[in-house]
Amino acid sequence: MTLQEYIRLPHRWQWGYTDCTLFAADWVVAATGKDPGAELRGTYFDADAAAAILRASGGAERLVGAKLSALGFHRVQTARDGDIGMVLAMTGFDAAGARVKEIPAIRFGPLWAVMSARGVMVKHLHWTGVAWRIA
Repeated sequence: MTLQEYIRLPHRWQWGYTDCTLFAADWVVAATGKDPGAELRGTYFDADAAAAILRASGGAERLVGAKLSALGFHRVQTARDGDIGMVLAMTGFDAAGARVKEIPAIRFGPLWAVMSARGVMVKHLHWTGVAWRIA
């Protein structure tokens, strides 16, 4: 499956199955057959439980890095199409304003593909400089 085909699939948000983190993991499965999210799938069902997993793992970058590294994927200095990178994305609003979090995304040309509650979004996002080659 190509990256473009993957992005065009009718993805639907579901905590613990197809959320922002597991959307990137699903791409790794489609591209390589390896599942970095296997141990996480179905173990949480809401934002609080997801946040607890991230805290226990030392944050999104550490969690994603550990899962990808365990499968043999390596960090790279420059992301190319299909690589997983960490980006800053708005994840909602509260009384203090917009909430921005670090989440995994898929490099797609000059843009990044991420999963939102409304479905897949492909847009310019701030890349943190951290990425893993998915090949």
